[in-house]
Amino acid sequence: MSTFCKSQAEPVGRIVTFDAHEIQKDFPILAQQINGHPLVYLDNAATTQKPDAVIDAVCDYYRTCNANVHRGAHTLSDRATEVFEAGRSTVATFLNSASTREILWTRGTTESVNLIASSWGRANVSAGDKIIVSTLEHHSNIVPWQMLAAETGATLLPLPISDDGEFCLDTLASLLDRSVKMVAIGHVSNALGTVNPVAKVVELAKTVGAKIFIDGAQAVAHFPIDVQALGCDFYAFSGHKLFGPTGIGVLWGREELLNDMPPYHGGGEMIETCSFSGTHYNILPYKFEAGTPNIAGAIGLAAAISYLQQFDRAAIIRHEQEVLKYCHEKATSCAGLQRVGTASSITGVFSFLLKGSHPSDVGMLLDQQGVAVRTGHHCAQPLMEALGIPGTVRASFSLYNTCEDVDSLFAALDKVKQFL
Repeated sequence: MSTFCKSQAEPVGRIVTFDAHEIQKDFPILAQQINGHPLVYLDNAATTQKPDAVIDAVCDYYRTCNANVHRGAHTLSDRATEVFEAGRSTVATFLNSASTREILWTRGTTESVNLIASSWGRANVSAGDKIIVSTLEHHSNIVPWQMLAAETGATLLPLPISDDGEFCLDTLASLLDRSVKMVAIGHVSNALGTVNPVAKVVELAKTVGAKIFIDGAQAVAHFPIDVQALGCDFYAFSGHKLFGPTGIGVLWGREELLNDMPPYHGGGEMIETCSFSGTHYNILPYKFEAGTPNIAGAIGLAAAISYLQQFDRAAIIRHEQEVLKYCHEKATSCAGLQRVGTASSITGVFSFLLKGSHPSDVGMLLDQQGVAVRTGHHCAQPLMEALGIPGTVRASFSLYNTCEDVDSLFAALDKVKQFL
């Protein structure tokens, strides 16, 4: 690693003691006030805040080695290429990928799903085939498959859920047959926090030869991911939900599948040779990375992963579960509050309604007290329709949130109820 751009992809060789109150100091945005109140940021399922380590890594790249990657013949390009590809290695280790060739840079989970649906889907799905998605899914894991089904004549099958916000594996098993080509499931629901039994889904899907895509956007910040142990075929996540920059994401895919898939975009970098008599495509992963990539984003994402990995992940999981449990306990004594989503396994999300109040009004009044939440359907309208509600108020937690943040939320909700 050069002495330039040195902060973004260095492996962490020691475990730093985890203390949520101390960690808050690493995130400069959390120190501000909103509407005269200390910021209580509870919108982490939409996007996480960024630590100084990530901000510094992105700034360091632009200050010391800003250049295009791979094609340059000068020192700055060599430096940029080195740290850019080091970032890919960091992601490969983070996911336990068998090779960096399986790590594709995308703009985020949404583009990753579209890439699979367009590239793998058009080559492997035809009339009479089926695609299964759960009713819990974010729109980005529904619409691309709808588009593919409409184009090919395939059928999109929604996997129903219970009132608790869970789907039944027996129901999934009943839908599976040899005509099912893809099962696309979120690892964690962005709207309810339900942790889906993805390992069991993979096991069931394999019995009929279906491929499995897992949307990991809401999972990667909360617990470790091992794609080889999961046994899935594709896994995707977004950098901005993992303390990294916006506009950068990762699609992991099995190398043999990616090799057989046609390119998603055409242009520079994704070709080996180009002429009017024909074009030969580049090797993996570059075949899917047309044009100048989001170099700073990749460097920032690698820095975010390195920042996260310096802590004991088990300690973070325990802390986040303690905060969520405390939130659930507080909710039981909050008159008029209805929890939405009571699955047996939940992480990071507390979705609710206040009796007689519209979620948007609740969110606006919370914001006036410095508490940032998300309201609405959370890009999960089929889920809300299944639950018979227009939307929810969603408080979502991360490693820097504390039980004091929960106290602030419920103190603010008491005032909201008095006002409404």
